[in-house]
Amino acid sequence: MSSHTHGKIPVIAALLGNTLVTVLKTIIAIISGSTSMFAESVHSFADTLNQSLLLIGIKRSKRPADDERGYGYGIERFFWSLISACGILFIGAGVTVYHSIDSLLRNSGHNVSEFSYLSFLILLIALLVEGATLLIAIREVKGDRRFSRKIFADADPVTLAVVYEDGAAVLGVLIAMLAQALVYITGNASYDAVGGIIVGLLLGTLAVILIIKNHQYLIGKPLDEDTREDIMDFLLKDPCIEQILEFKSTAIDVGKYRIFATVEWNGSPLYEEIYDAGDLREEFDEVKDDYSEFAKLMLKMLDRIPRLVGNHIDKIEKNMKERFPEVAYVDIEIN
Repeated sequence: MSSHTHGKIPVIAALLGNTLVTVLKTIIAIISGSTSMFAESVHSFADTLNQSLLLIGIKRSKRPADDERGYGYGIERFFWSLISACGILFIGAGVTVYHSIDSLLRNSGHNVSEFSYLSFLILLIALLVEGATLLIAIREVKGDRRFSRKIFADADPVTLAVVYEDGAAVLGVLIAMLAQALVYITGNASYDAVGGIIVGLLLGTLAVILIIKNHQYLIGKPLDEDTREDIMDFLLKDPCIEQILEFKSTAIDVGKYRIFATVEWNGSPLYEEIYDAGDLREEFDEVKDDYSEFAKLMLKMLDRIPRLVGNHIDKIEKNMKERFPEVAYVDIEIN
């Protein structure tokens, strides 16, 4: 799947699902006065707002490279994903924890027994909707690969945000259901406020994880060590490259990297190609008795050498991109 469209399907699915769930939870929170249901409605509202931001990031990252941004706008998706994570932290976690602590201190939580069945029904619907969008996001993160921790380490932050948000949403619904059940059984409204606090702390933890993830991309996430070593081995196998003096890599989009390498160059193999072709011998035979013509031949060779080097570097870069699809741009500098 193209990196430009990567993450769009799970974000749209989560946005539609959370919009519906936000409306239902808000209605029940107003009717019941439940702190944990209020926390869940804020949670779903924050998720809806954040997924709208993620869509903006995906759309803006589609723009092609131009004179201002020679490597494209792929980094935009990480910026908007970071803004989304900050929204979870301040809107979701902040408002939820504040309201829940206020309810706990004031002991103002209402008895929700009269509305418990309706609340549980709405929470069950939310569990099904958010569980479905979670599965869609996990399926896209996994792709054709075997399920492992590595797929999350390499995942697009936009899709990963949906996975974490919907995962936290499912857990938050379960916490809210438990909190309301305890209130209904014991008649103690404090359990409802405690449930809201736990949901808020869950959102805060989620936000910090996503902020760290996007921070890595925004400051220039490098290739993983194994791929880096493979690319360096690939370069050193070329007869013209004697040593790699400097190697840098940075992400410019999801699964796309820019490579910069400074190498110690050996031009002998290129000279051998010219010699083996026999062209140099023929040209020398034509001018060997005329010094001025011989001097012109030397000047011609000086012009030919940079072209040979440039063509060979272009060949290295082309072969590298074919061998390593994640490499979008290569800059090789000769020491």
